[in-house]
Order: sequence, then C-alpha cells, then structure tokens
Amino acid sequence: MASADRTAVEITRHHVPNPDANPWVEGPPPPVPVEIVAYNPEWPARYRALAAPIRTALGPTALHLEHVGSTSVPGLAAKDVIDIDLTVDDPRHEAAYVPALTDLGYRLTVREPDWHQHRCLNLDVPRVNLHVFGPDCPEVIRHRMFRDWLCAHPDDRERYEAAKRAAVPGGGHVMDYNARKQPVIREIYDRMFRAAGLL
Repeated sequence: MASADRTAVEITRHHVPNPDANPWVEGPPPPVPVEIVAYNPEWPARYRALAAPIRTALGPTALHLEHVGSTSVPGLAAKDVIDIDLTVDDPRHEAAYVPALTDLGYRLTVREPDWHQHRCLNLDVPRVNLHVFGPDCPEVIRHRMFRDWLCAHPDDRERYEAAKRAAVPGGGHVMDYNARKQPVIREIYDRMFRAAGLL
C-alpha cells in the first residue's frame, strides 16, 4: 500500500476504544451535567491566552498547538471548554512536558497508549482539555479537517449543533453524551472524507 493510501486509511479509521483498557490516570471522574451554551466570541481569545504560557513553558518541546473542538468553530454552540491539540515529539516521554504543564495548573488525567499514545491534561479554570499527540498524528489531522469543514458548511454545523443538544438529555458521563451524538458525527465525517477524496 502506498504511503498516501496508508495515510488515508489511518485518517478515515474511527477509533474504537478497548473496553478492557483503563485510560484514567486518577480514576474515572464523577459524572457531571453537560451544558451546551451559545457560541462565545471570546473563545478564540481565550485559546490564545492559554496557548501563550504553554509555548513559553514548553519551548521547542511544543512542536505545534491548535485550537480544535466546537469552541474553535464560529457560531457553533458548545460546552464551555477549550480543546487544544498539542504536538510533541513523543507523547510517551511525559517527563518532557507534563511537569511544565503541571506548573501551569494542568493535571494529567488520561493516558491511552493504544490510541496514538494520546495523553489528556485538564485545567479547571478556565476549563481546558489539552490533548497531546505525536507528529503527523491522524487524529490531529481529523480534528483540523472537522473544524474547517464545519466552518465552511453551515448546514452540517447546524446539524451537529442539533445533535449536541439532543444528546444532552440522558445524563451520565461525558462519554455517554459523546456516544449519543456519534452517529451524526460519523455521517458528517463520511461526507468530509469523500469530499477530500479519502474514501
């Protein structure tokens, strides 16, 4: 299989978590109500204010920072949580980045070796999910593509917002909320991948 074909397969493959894996560093968090709020035009500035100290603390260890997730899409209602993708040389080398981020108030909460060596650190105020991946990670590419697709396609942006709001009732963990909106996400991803010639 050619490199481009292999990359397409990796980008379009949906991650299926290992049901026997325990990704929680501190144990699973208690369920909290999911609240969707109207788009806040201050979210991009909040991201920039968060990114600056991360870059300063990590220096060249931070290969790339990107505002992703719903708060990065103008006009899209979302949870009031900033999602950031941080690219480092090797997420497994936690000593290279976790202590510096801990000094900024972040906590390492998730470690997923079977999903591109994903690590997630959380900040409580303001609320942040800081996702750590390695270079050229397919998941980072997916995040950017999804963000840019929603920015350029109002119909899918509205469809996704409706799915988010419909997924709130039912309670449970945020993962339960994510599962309830997943069919619509997969449908949008399929259109996006086909438009990009990846399927």
